[in-house]
Amino acid sequence: MSLELRFQSASTDYQKIQTELASFVDSRTRLDAQLSENEMVKKEFAQLTPSNTVYKLVGPVLVPQEQDEAKANVETRLEFIKSEMKRVDAQIKDGEDRSEKRKNELVEIQTKLQQAQSTPNA
Repeated sequence: MSLELRFQSASTDYQKIQTELASFVDSRTRLDAQLSENEMVKKEFAQLTPSNTVYKLVGPVLVPQEQDEAKANVETRLEFIKSEMKRVDAQIKDGEDRSEKRKNELVEIQTKLQQAQSTPNA
């Protein structure tokens, strides 16, 4: 494969990796927001007394819910969000590693192309 084709292929791969990486970072940002929301709800639940009523939004209707069930749901959600964050963090790390590798390959190919262009044909 010619250097030009290798460069074009590596460049395309690099762009795909960058797009993936942006998507992972966006997911991580959303998970951060969800984590904050659920931690805030957990703090509010800690201030409840047994006589307080908790409601759950089901469609357009607020339905009474047991406090223990609501607290358990929030805990489960927090655990899920944290595990998703770990998974996305691993994807980001992998994407950054692949991006760096592809970037180094691009620099190497570009250097070879420049050397080939500056070398007079004999």
